[in-house]
Amino acid sequence: MIAAQLLAYYFTELKDDQLKKIDKYLYSMRFSDDTVKDIMNRFRRDMENGLGRDTGPTATVKMLPTFVRAIPDGSEKGDFIALDLGGSNFRILRVKVTQDKKQPVQMESQVYETPDDIIHGSGSRLFAHVADCLGDFMEKQKIKDKKLPVGFTFSFPCAQTKLDEAVLLTWTKKFRASGVEGMDVVNLLNRAIKKRGDYEADIMAVVNDTVGTMMTCGFDDQRCEVGVIIGTGTNACYMEELRHIDQVEGDEGRMCINTEWGAFGDDGSLEDIRTEFDREIDRGSINPGKQLFEKMASGMYMGELVRLILVKMAKEGLLFEGRITPELLTKGKIETKHVSAIEKSKEGLKKCMEILTRLGVEPSDEDCLAVQHVCTIVSFRSANLVASTLGGILARLKESKGVARLRTTVGIDGSLYKMHPQYARRLHKTVRRLVPDSDVRFLLSESGSAKGAAMVTAVAYRLTEQARQIQQTMAEFRLGEAQLLEVKKRMRQEIERGLKKNSHQEATVKMLPTFVRRTPDGTENGDFLALDLGGTNFRVLLVKIRSGKKRSVEMHNKIYAIPVEVMQGTGEELFDHIVHCISDFLDYMGMKSARLPLGFTFSFPCHQTSLDALLPHLKAPPSSQSSALVSKLLPHLKAPSSSQSSALVPKLLPHRKLLPRLKAPPSS
Repeated sequence: MIAAQLLAYYFTELKDDQLKKIDKYLYSMRFSDDTVKDIMNRFRRDMENGLGRDTGPTATVKMLPTFVRAIPDGSEKGDFIALDLGGSNFRILRVKVTQDKKQPVQMESQVYETPDDIIHGSGSRLFAHVADCLGDFMEKQKIKDKKLPVGFTFSFPCAQTKLDEAVLLTWTKKFRASGVEGMDVVNLLNRAIKKRGDYEADIMAVVNDTVGTMMTCGFDDQRCEVGVIIGTGTNACYMEELRHIDQVEGDEGRMCINTEWGAFGDDGSLEDIRTEFDREIDRGSINPGKQLFEKMASGMYMGELVRLILVKMAKEGLLFEGRITPELLTKGKIETKHVSAIEKSKEGLKKCMEILTRLGVEPSDEDCLAVQHVCTIVSFRSANLVASTLGGILARLKESKGVARLRTTVGIDGSLYKMHPQYARRLHKTVRRLVPDSDVRFLLSESGSAKGAAMVTAVAYRLTEQARQIQQTMAEFRLGEAQLLEVKKRMRQEIERGLKKNSHQEATVKMLPTFVRRTPDGTENGDFLALDLGGTNFRVLLVKIRSGKKRSVEMHNKIYAIPVEVMQGTGEELFDHIVHCISDFLDYMGMKSARLPLGFTFSFPCHQTSLDALLPHLKAPPSSQSSALVSKLLPHLKAPSSSQSSALVPKLLPHRKLLPRLKAPPSS
């Protein structure tokens, strides 16, 4: 019993000592919370640069508009084809979307291999291969005679100006087909399909795999507004407010942005956290200096990172008693699936022993512990890196929405996230630490991004159909050039009729003289009262006009409500109310006894016989009413002499159209 305890104690001490040595050796790959937050803030700055009109073209994080403006709302239906090109296999699906609650989506799919000679060959061969596979699939589905809507998941950085156009910016991962970069991939595929000539396809949407993931998860959870891929490569998309996207016209609504975060750090912004192993990975890649973040975090490179670390540690005598075998020195001998197997909690050490034995290094138990810890540090760093960039997106969403607590769903796909036993837990924990005021649901995409391409196409199809119905409804309201010219002609005729004495009464366009004969010339000067009646409120103003070198207009006003019962009562009640308001305003301004010229904006059709005399059009009020108005106004406002009135008329023109005729009361 004592011997067993001593052995366990020795083993624990040995383990702790070995892990401390590894921690010290790989210190630069182990991030503190402050480092992760700093990376998040750097990424947020790069997001801003990518969205800017001036900074976008040179930004490393491209923030590409996808022209996907909405996630599924549940009303989508139809029969669609989805293509998924982005890895060594090419996948085609037929997706039927119905309103059946039990099985709203039915899918049939087939996987076609994409050989290396096609991936590395010419673009024409690549798209001929895609067209051949699609033709084979349609023949097996017996739908060659149909022209179904097609969604195309194309998992590479593309610039889009519309949903069904995508110009490849650069190949990533293992692809490097010639003659494709700078070209519209939809056009290339259409040409390949046309060359075959035995079927037709309506390619309605091109989407990145991250967009496909977001849309797939969005069909199940309408809160989903972020899509993340953590697999062979890594990338993310999210729904951005349109007002923040300078490259796209418009301010209303949202649009999905493909961040292309794999290129984060290509400008040197991550040099302080890159290690010698990251630099060696980059030098041996097909695209040195590009996709540096992806090379630090994605599954394509994780196994190779571990191998490079093990080689150096063995050379320094820290592992395998310094033994280095040809297998250990062979690129690609340790894959990411091996890293995942080694990190399993129960059988991880056993798997590690098997993997290392196949490499011929004859590992000890202590070696296996060390290698397992190396794998943990490398995969944990990946989770921290992705958490920092995802945290940047979530923080931006929270800020854009202006909410105290963010509630959202992140759709995730990718082999590293799905297959690694610890990765998801580590990622979730770090994200929640970085964005504490949030309730984030992580939703695994079960059907892959290809279903998402079909969902994008379904949404596009729905919106297109809605637009067609709107166009049809609005067609009656659209006037062609000939119709507009006819309206112009008829308007000219009515203007002529309204201006002539013998046809004026019957004209619909009355062309009423206003007796306004001049516009301001800049010499206007003085203090004036102005009334404005035309809506639910009545406004009284004092307007002070100053001419000379420093011309100015100073206004003081007060707004008065006009009750409905007054608006719909008698004329006497209306003008009593107006006079009461004028009296109150003069009292408010401290000028109750002032004698000022007054202009009256009366916004109703009126017949005028002079600038300061009007009658409601076609229905003149009795003279008693006119007299009543004058008698009500005059106790408060005294008109200047006729000569003064004549001089003041042009001065009032910039401010008021009409002047009521005011006669001096008998006492004056």
